[in-house]
Amino acid sequence: MKRRSSRLRYWLNLSVITALSLALAFFILVLYVSNRWAESHRHPGRYIPTGEWLGESGVPYQDVELTTADGVNLAAWHTPTKNGIVILVAHGYNGARPEDIHAMFAQNGYGVISWDFRAHGASGGETCSLGYYEQLDAEAALDYALSQPGVEHIGAWGGSMGGATMLLTAAKRPEIEAVVSDSAFPTLEDVIKLNTPIKIMQPFVLFFAEQQTGVGLDQVRPVDAIAKISPRAVLVIDGWEGSAIVMNSPHRLFDAAGEPKELWMEDGVPHLGMFGHDPQKYERRVIGFFDEYLVEIK
Repeated sequence: MKRRSSRLRYWLNLSVITALSLALAFFILVLYVSNRWAESHRHPGRYIPTGEWLGESGVPYQDVELTTADGVNLAAWHTPTKNGIVILVAHGYNGARPEDIHAMFAQNGYGVISWDFRAHGASGGETCSLGYYEQLDAEAALDYALSQPGVEHIGAWGGSMGGATMLLTAAKRPEIEAVVSDSAFPTLEDVIKLNTPIKIMQPFVLFFAEQQTGVGLDQVRPVDAIAKISPRAVLVIDGWEGSAIVMNSPHRLFDAAGEPKELWMEDGVPHLGMFGHDPQKYERRVIGFFDEYLVEIK
């Protein structure tokens, strides 16, 4: 009887130790994968734009280098203005200067400055913060635009991360007089949760993201900043599919914005897909917006 009791205790203790060991191993694995997942988003792939398409489209531009307040050199293109207005063009995560958007503005008489964010394209910098330090990049472009002769007004277009960055930047830089935000996210926390495939990993990925960048997630919340842009105008654009639905992005941003504001949203259009869905309509809406709020005030 005593031998049977000892054997039972032995197997019980072994089972408990095994269960605890497996739980500890699983926890360590979750921490490791979460840390690696957070780290991977700090290093986007690099696509180097050539400008060949701009040249073939007859759009004049020059290569310029911008330097941020924290010493990062950014590769950029500048097309001089014909109407006294310059549009800052900010691309999204994992992208580079968008030649089609740059050309759209230039072909309508606007000056354009488009640049590769830090850790993207041909720019310097090794890490991306998805909207916090990128505000320094946007401010470097803004300061360059303001230094150019004949510039009377500044507008901004941003896509995805670029849209979020321009909303944050415009909220504190009144020189930006109108903003088009295409597929911007409401908060960085939303984006990280959306892109973390396993729910149990989400709090750990959020923690490691803050630790690695030194940036609190509460510091990248365009939904909180957008109201500060008023009484300057904002156009919120988004396709109602995928991430836009999950984060309720366009409605949250539009509802939080002050007047004047406009919302353009269409069903069945994916993230950053509105231009490709209907380029002619996109040009009419976006150029019409800047014509109304920047050209007509001259």
